Amino acid sequence: MAQKQKQKATTSTTAMETAVTNEEEEMGPYTVIDKLERSGISAADIRKLKEAGFNTFEAVAYAPRKELIAIKGISEQKAEKIYLEAAKLVPMGFTTASEVHLKRSEIIQIETGSRELNRLLGGGIETGSITEVRICMSFS
Repeated sequence: MAQKQKQKATTSTTAMETAVTNEEEEMGPYTVIDKLERSGISAADIRKLKEAGFNTFEAVAYAPRKELIAIKGISEQKAEKIYLEAAKLVPMGFTTASEVHLKRSEIIQIETGSRELNRLLGGGIETGSITEVRICMSFS
């Protein structure tokens, strides 16, 4: 009976670890560098990049090529290949002011229920952004 409970606990722990790993990979606007292996970059090269502090596609794509070449075990050809693969997966373009204006015009503001708080926030809490509000009250 104790063995069944231990086995059940191990199974649920493994399932939770898998779920957390999947969540971490899909989380946020950043893509973990491990996925470069699908593009033909070896696991050893990915490990070297991680050891050098490159953990996302974005970090590799925005880094100067000289920085990639400076990593021990990464040749110029490998650095170029890694850079090109990362650049394919990261949008590296510019955004025009009209595109930014169009995106900003789609944002709505949610009222808080407090006229003064809405005024302080410029009309309410914006959708599509992270808003941190600290309201401190002191009691005398």
